[in-house]
Amino acid sequence: MSIVLSDRIYTVEDYMKLDDGRRYELIGGELILVPSPKPRHQRVANELNVELTIYLRHNPIGEVFYDVDVHFGGEVVAPDVLFISKEKISIIGESNIQGAPDLVVEVLSPSTASIDRKKKSKLYFANGVKEYWVVAPDQQLVEVFIAGEKEWRWIGAFDQEDVLTTALLPGLEIRLCEVFKGIGRQEG
Repeated sequence: MSIVLSDRIYTVEDYMKLDDGRRYELIGGELILVPSPKPRHQRVANELNVELTIYLRHNPIGEVFYDVDVHFGGEVVAPDVLFISKEKISIIGESNIQGAPDLVVEVLSPSTASIDRKKKSKLYFANGVKEYWVVAPDQQLVEVFIAGEKEWRWIGAFDQEDVLTTALLPGLEIRLCEVFKGIGRQEG
């Protein structure tokens, strides 16, 4: 379980002053201590980042980032991987992203899964993220959601037998067997 500091309402200014060597996110005025990702988490996030980077080299329609702060007004999160289209490139600042990426990818960890699935999901939708991928390394699944009129629309769950595609990135084909290769499967 994540450690949530909710003894008072924290601001972005408070967040920016943090210098204790730990990783935090700021959601709803609460500071959430985010543990460093485990190797299997990093492998999956890295594979997705590499796939998107290769795609964008051949299709220069935007930029991909990983583990960078994204500011939504008074809230700050650091998605595992994100894509920003050329049309929104102005949200890329010197030290963070100021606004909604087009695509956000969160790789679930036991300590942060409920926050990724609930608080961050709501935050992403409310701020205009177009597509949200929730990656579960233990089950070797990727759930894809696209923004609907009032809530996320669930597109499906994809596993290591599938090739992940998205209308957001025409021609992208991610063979999930490559993404999940070598991490092992854990049943819950």
